[in-house]
Amino acid sequence: MQVLASDGTRIDASARGIGRREAVVLVHGFPFHRALWEAHAEALAASHAVLCVDLRGAGSSGVPHGPYLMETLAGDLAALLDAAGIERVSLAGHSMGGYVALAFARMFSERVERLALVSSRLADDTAQQAAARRELADRAEKAGSIEPILEAYVPRLTAPQTQSRQPGVAARAYEIARENSVRGAAAALRGMALRANCEDIAQDVDVPVLVLAGACDELLSLEESAAIAQRFPDGRLVVCDESGHLPMLEEPDRVTAALAQWLA
Repeated sequence: MQVLASDGTRIDASARGIGRREAVVLVHGFPFHRALWEAHAEALAASHAVLCVDLRGAGSSGVPHGPYLMETLAGDLAALLDAAGIERVSLAGHSMGGYVALAFARMFSERVERLALVSSRLADDTAQQAAARRELADRAEKAGSIEPILEAYVPRLTAPQTQSRQPGVAARAYEIARENSVRGAAAALRGMALRANCEDIAQDVDVPVLVLAGACDELLSLEESAAIAQRFPDGRLVVCDESGHLPMLEEPDRVTAALAQWLA
């Protein structure tokens, strides 16, 4: 399905089981698009309406000028839900998708049934991290290619055992990411660099919260993920022992099972 955001940007999503009483939206991370979630969407559609969204700048959605603030992306989700006739939703976001889910929870708390953060965090960027994102966005646009972004991100996203035992996982990650444009990826980088810290809202999120973490994640420590789960009144940590930052591709069955339990 396609909808127009408030600024006229086309937002594209796959929709399964629309009309079911309960709904879940799956939000991809950076630098990917909704294909990251397709296997899980198929499984969850047995019991829920499932929307798998391409955030603006990614996949089949429009690529307007950026930066893409997390609040803007959250507003796009609200427009999508309105078009589908969905009032309340369970929202699962991977990495950057988790930042979008948190922005949605801040802006539209009354619409959140459950929240899942997959390989994601509450904290904002440090000044150094934000500067590195902006520099990478500038470098990729100057090169006219998304490859500098992929080289900086994708090799760090999978666990060492994934790289040795499942070489197809990294290949699939590159394949998905290369379908995005450099302009959209650069705008997302600049938006992440501007995102707000969400530690202040955790205690107010009074719905079931799943924190799904990879034990071998190079970008997000297991200790930080455990601390995040503890900040929510109804937070629960689930660990994918063989995963890095991409458990949806590294341990898909484990992720699907955790999401199904979260939704049950």
